[in-house]
Amino acid sequence: MIFAIEEINQNPAILPNHTLGYKIYNSCGMTNIIKAAIELASGHREVIDERNCTKADAALVVLGHSGSAPTMGFARVIGRFQIPVISHFATCECLSNREEFPSFFRTIPSDLHQSRALAKLVRHFGWTWVGAISNKNDYGINGITSFIQAAQEEGVCIEYYQAFEQTGPLSELRRVVETVKHSTSKVIVAFMSHREVKVLAAELHRQNITGLQFVGSDAWITDHSLTDSEGHSILVGSLGFVVSRARIPGLEEHLRRLRPSQFPDSRFVRDFWEETFDCSLGNDTNTQRKCSGLESLQNVETYFTDVSELRFTNNVYKSVYAAAHSLHNLVTCEGKMGPFSNGSCADTKHFEPWQVLHYLQNINFTTTQGERVTFDQNGDSPARYELINLQRVTSGTAHVSTVGVFDATLPGERQFVMNGVKIVWGGGSYTVPVSVCSESCPPGKRKALQKGKPVCCYDCVPCAEGEISKIKDSVDCFKCPIDYWPNTRGDTCILKEIEFLSYAEFMGIILTFLCLLGAVLTVVIALVFYHFRESPIVRANNSELSFLLLFSLTLCFLCSLTFIGRPSEWSCMLRHTAFGITFVLCISCVLGKTIVVLMAFRATLPGRNMMKWFGPAQQRLSVLAFTLIQVVICILWLTINPPFPFKNMNHYKEKIILECALGSAVGFWAVLGYIGLLAILCFVLAFLARKLPDNFNEAKFITFSMLIFCAVWITFIPAYVSSPGKFTVAVEIFAILASSYGLIFCIFIPKCYVILLRPEQNTKKHMMGKTKDIQY
Repeated sequence: MIFAIEEINQNPAILPNHTLGYKIYNSCGMTNIIKAAIELASGHREVIDERNCTKADAALVVLGHSGSAPTMGFARVIGRFQIPVISHFATCECLSNREEFPSFFRTIPSDLHQSRALAKLVRHFGWTWVGAISNKNDYGINGITSFIQAAQEEGVCIEYYQAFEQTGPLSELRRVVETVKHSTSKVIVAFMSHREVKVLAAELHRQNITGLQFVGSDAWITDHSLTDSEGHSILVGSLGFVVSRARIPGLEEHLRRLRPSQFPDSRFVRDFWEETFDCSLGNDTNTQRKCSGLESLQNVETYFTDVSELRFTNNVYKSVYAAAHSLHNLVTCEGKMGPFSNGSCADTKHFEPWQVLHYLQNINFTTTQGERVTFDQNGDSPARYELINLQRVTSGTAHVSTVGVFDATLPGERQFVMNGVKIVWGGGSYTVPVSVCSESCPPGKRKALQKGKPVCCYDCVPCAEGEISKIKDSVDCFKCPIDYWPNTRGDTCILKEIEFLSYAEFMGIILTFLCLLGAVLTVVIALVFYHFRESPIVRANNSELSFLLLFSLTLCFLCSLTFIGRPSEWSCMLRHTAFGITFVLCISCVLGKTIVVLMAFRATLPGRNMMKWFGPAQQRLSVLAFTLIQVVICILWLTINPPFPFKNMNHYKEKIILECALGSAVGFWAVLGYIGLLAILCFVLAFLARKLPDNFNEAKFITFSMLIFCAVWITFIPAYVSSPGKFTVAVEIFAILASSYGLIFCIFIPKCYVILLRPEQNTKKHMMGKTKDIQY
């Protein structure tokens, strides 16, 4: 402070023709501090330097105190007189209350910012489960309360909070240590002074409680006196925020010019001098050599002359300059441009403290080191901290490194930045400690809070079926879009597998092969029949209907191919209608052949001429009529509500079945029902013709073929309804192929066997060989 005042008095640019004076009160105890404040406010004691003052007067600005509690005590008193108070180290958030402390300012940030910075610090390292300890005064209680609130906003939980005083009963300290011993958190946020930290560290050391990571407030984190405490090793690795380091040119030279004669009443100077030079300044008769008081500090290296870590000292420097700039603005005010009524300025010979207060509230200047000094409406300075790490302690000196910065004037996401310097953690470890109530939940799981515990204590529960979580520690899981499904880890939605009967898969290949084999076989049979069309067995079996039946069977085999492949609008309409029409054509031909056999048999009876009523023309018309009925049903189906491609997402949750929806279920079952009706009719007629002569066994073969046909399609209905996905289509194809192959093997293969392998039986005589055995 003295250095800054002398520097200002020698600077013609600040307060020209004016000299700053000062009075230092080095009082201990709240009573003496309050007494000194009253004396400063009332002006009952003269100032120390009378060369430029004509009489005793009240102080215009008061600098101090270092502690929040003493500052609160005298700031209330001085505030009533509107005398500005500037503190360099009182950080309690409560001092920002303008109603209670209307004239208070500070060049150190409020604990509100420090508390928020500490909350961001613990969250940055993933410490979501911490303990909190403070001392039992306004500084500690207000600071830790702000920290707890900010920590909760950051998602950090407080396992415990304890408070004690160094001067309190020992049971309080032991209670705090017992709480720490039985806690599960490994990080302690200590918002207290160096005095409480000393006794706490000593007691933890005595009870051999290790593995703790301390996070401290600026009141103790850089205090060199901690190196003398019994448990100082426990504090190695501590992290904490302090005001930024600064360099003050000329201060070191000023300190090295110190002489005891300058401060004859200072006990501090006396003790420092005697300890540094190992001598005695007093007149006592001890054997220690006497100090002359002229010893030089120029070549002495002590913590007093060390200006490499100027942090809170710089705040004192800024406080003096803040007072000087406010006074400078006051005395240089130009008439009619002042801030008071009618543009008036203060009387420079008799100005009042409240006028200085006005100017102090509005100062805005930059120091020679480039640091901006200003106050907000609550008298607080902009908050900018350095994050320091206590890395080691050697020979009574704490070695710290700056590992990050916090600047409250920047946007939220840019306020806290690490600089990449290697950090020493609690106990001298180089591994980041873990302090959580529950381990992080990986993607694919969500948090489920444990009953009766803080939100940081939870179980990791897998996401429900169809849901995912993409980030760690997700509170909720989210449903995948309808076309997507979670992967096996449950952290990403992937497109659902689309299932349909494909030509490329094994089952599709087999069915395609059977379809083509059936079609080829049918064509070969047709060629055989055409080549032997004049033979008795072909002519006896109604060659015209046989060729038409073979043609319809070829279509039946080929229409099965429309059921394979990706369903489309046209394939869905084609597959069911083509199948329905070709099968009716097929059954109509079989029905026609059955009627022809019956008519031919009945025509052999005397007096009967039935064949004239069912000749070739009638046979063709009957087939056409039966087929047209199915065509009409299919047209109505396609017109009213045709089949269409449909994504079935109900049967399987993890995949999509691409299938053909029936559109109108009535239309589908009408098509099948009509086929079934014709098949039953054909079966009944063929059954009635079963007693024909052995060599003329067309009716028996039709009976067997219709028996197979009906068995296949009766079995098809429950299999079709119960089969999932592509197997539904496979069942339908199998039914078509089985019934088609049944007709071929029962009706045409025996005839081909006779034609190709037993030509001696392919004669009219053989065909009519047993007619004499028929009884009329």
